[in-house]
Amino acid sequence: MRLPTTPPIRRRTLLGAAAAASFATPRLARAQGSNLLRFVPQADLAVLDPIFSTATVTTNHAFMVFDTLYGLDAQYQPHPQMVAGHEVSDDNKTWVLTLRDGLKFHDGEPVRAKDCVASIRRWGSRDMYGQEVLSVADEIVAVDDRTIRFRFKRPFPTLPAALGKVGASLCIIMPERLAATPSSQQVTEMIGSGPYRFVTNERLAGARVVYARNEQYVPRPDGTPDRTAGPKRANFERVEWHIIPDQSTAAAALMNGEIDWIESTSSDIAPMLSRNRQVKVAYGDDFYSTILRFNHLQAPFNNPAIRRALLGGINQEDMMQAAYGTDPQAWKAGVGCFSSDSPLANDAGLDVLKGPRDMAKVKRDLAAAGYNGERVVMLQAEDYPTLRALAEVSAHVMREAGMNVDSQSGDWGTISQRRSSREPVEKGGWSAFCTGLSTTIDPAGHLALRTNGARAWFGWPDNAKIEALRQDWFAAPDLAAQKQIARALQTEVMQDVPYVPLGEYRRLQAYRSNLTDMAMGQAVFWNIKRAG
Repeated sequence: MRLPTTPPIRRRTLLGAAAAASFATPRLARAQGSNLLRFVPQADLAVLDPIFSTATVTTNHAFMVFDTLYGLDAQYQPHPQMVAGHEVSDDNKTWVLTLRDGLKFHDGEPVRAKDCVASIRRWGSRDMYGQEVLSVADEIVAVDDRTIRFRFKRPFPTLPAALGKVGASLCIIMPERLAATPSSQQVTEMIGSGPYRFVTNERLAGARVVYARNEQYVPRPDGTPDRTAGPKRANFERVEWHIIPDQSTAAAALMNGEIDWIESTSSDIAPMLSRNRQVKVAYGDDFYSTILRFNHLQAPFNNPAIRRALLGGINQEDMMQAAYGTDPQAWKAGVGCFSSDSPLANDAGLDVLKGPRDMAKVKRDLAAAGYNGERVVMLQAEDYPTLRALAEVSAHVMREAGMNVDSQSGDWGTISQRRSSREPVEKGGWSAFCTGLSTTIDPAGHLALRTNGARAWFGWPDNAKIEALRQDWFAAPDLAAQKQIARALQTEVMQDVPYVPLGEYRRLQAYRSNLTDMAMGQAVFWNIKRAG
């Protein structure tokens, strides 16, 4: 199967519009001085609560408003952030964490250990790494206002990494009264202790999100800024997120000086942006995984044989070219469960994704698996060009294989909320969607690898063998043992197919050349400066 023409045609159309002499951009007032930063996120901020939603845009918002007990550097090593430090008992089962002095929430209240305990429990009731923490903990208590104590059933050496995790579902700290909200309900009052405050009355859905510098924020006095670790200094009085789904319009605004930073732009538009001396274009340091996720509760994808049959029609190179273009720096194919920069990356079970695609065989395999024309609802985000392209190619593969595919479009905010529905397609449910994952370095934070049924991430796969292998990984004595378990995990994934790995990409961001100290990974807003 070769790449369908629709996504490339759309990219050329966008490029042609962007290169036109007269840009049809909305008129934005130009940035005034060095105290305002204007940013275009990859999608609208539909959900504010980072425990309730795993969307990347919500995670980026969370890092503005909230702080975490630990931060991770570029090598994913944890460092104290809100905590001054910790002590560990001789048997490695008791951890005592001490909060830094001077931590305050945006409403002026001090951050207390009881706020942290309540926040950890709310996070742990939903996040897969957090669930692991709670399942092993005999006790998580506030000893006093600045001291948190964990007592575990067994040694839990990765506690700082868990509390400082990046990617989806951060362990953010909020006031106890907000953390008392069940994780199944969204918190909409944004009171954190992070470097920026959320300006509620200036939020305009689908258009604008505004943050103001938290004048009470006290950065860490020590350490080196590195991703989410080290001092966080808010150098702008105000940060505005402008929602501009059309990439050519965003590019024009950037070149005109009406926008300072675009989180994710197209490789087709990049050459034009690079010719502007006031703009820089650069790939991020991190690779992000992309996946096709199935709904395991509803037909037809509640049948593992049907999921497995589709593997023969998936070509990762086609997927990556459709979404991210032809630049070899932009993406990688031939990848499995774990990101290529992870020590756990391996090739177990990947032969099925390699070699020529045989759609006639896929049709036969689907028939043998019992596919009987059931409607497949593919969710497609129209305002998220890369995910739209992945969904379009995935739907094309299914149709070529003879499946009855109904592609249903919407903005990313609508799609990200609809995927939480467990109803059949006749009642507004769904069958499959495509998305990106920011944390696939190991089984601990890998959303798509959790297969604990009703408590799993959207799609709700149920596979006891994968769950057992996850636990084996946590108990592994060294990296060699972890690698062996990772191969076994990937082998089982390619048999049961809780999801299909589609490849991995690096985010291409563009920004004004007078911005300095830009982080090349996660979109974070501390320590950035404007020269001059």
